[in-house]
Amino acid sequence: MEDDKEIRGCPRCGSAELVHDQSKGEEVCGRCGLVISDVVVDRGPEWRAFTPEERITKRRTGAPTSYAYYDKGLSTSFRADKDIRGRRLDQRTRHKMRRLKRYDTRLKLDERWMRSLSQAMSELNRLADILHLPNSVRERAAVIYRRALEGDLIKGRTIAGFVAASVYAACRQARIPRSLQEISEASTRDHREMSRTYRYLLRELEIKMPVDYPMKYVSRIASKMGISRETDRLTVEILREAREKKALMGKDPRGIAAAALYMACKFNGEGCTQKDVAEAAGTTEVTLRNRLRDLEGVIDQTIRPPTAVSIDSTSRELGQ
Repeated sequence: MEDDKEIRGCPRCGSAELVHDQSKGEEVCGRCGLVISDVVVDRGPEWRAFTPEERITKRRTGAPTSYAYYDKGLSTSFRADKDIRGRRLDQRTRHKMRRLKRYDTRLKLDERWMRSLSQAMSELNRLADILHLPNSVRERAAVIYRRALEGDLIKGRTIAGFVAASVYAACRQARIPRSLQEISEASTRDHREMSRTYRYLLRELEIKMPVDYPMKYVSRIASKMGISRETDRLTVEILREAREKKALMGKDPRGIAAAALYMACKFNGEGCTQKDVAEAAGTTEVTLRNRLRDLEGVIDQTIRPPTAVSIDSTSRELGQ
């Protein structure tokens, strides 16, 4: 169509500014308004839409390619009993289509890495459904696993372990609060194998992970325990002051978040024990008490409760 604009022109004024009106099927000169042709082929859809919602729902385009599928969503499908109009095929054609479908399936999974990739993507989608991960994290985990597969890192190791490590790495990059323990519980492999595979994956692919901040764990822990909004805000305030005083560096973010939440609960008078907070955060009571001691040394007295969260009082909760 663009080549026709450059070669042809208006027979009246010689202008090359030709306008194609798809709604009327006309070709009009943009300078003098002469209708050059009224039999222009409409290359648009045959349906009509009067609202943006109708235009979106009636659009018939294929699904976008996705790394979360082993063939990126560009698969071939055979219907061996009916044609495109829904009419039943004759016996000879049905036999031929069944053979083509069988050969197509064999060719897709003929190579070893394709079979491995098919199993890995099935496991990846299963983990993402259990952990309620968005599609962006699925795509990122699939890309990480494909890089490991291309680098021949999975040889001699389990597919499920590498998939779980890729999911955890994708969650860390996307700053989504999913702990290694949660992913290992959803996976078929144990925690030790998954952590070892994760470290090997980072080392070989040279992936640099962002630093996790405890703030993103606060809402998750608070929702599990049913903590009020005021206590949630006070916890964030405590963590912000601790970050300004460089008290969060080198510490487990979940342990820091649990300690700050416990401190805020005691200040607001909400009943909770160290055991409950530690279980909701996925850490231990010893870690919580150590992080609580660190926070007490840096938090301002105007925010920190004077006696409610002292180490001596919290140590007495061990008998609860």
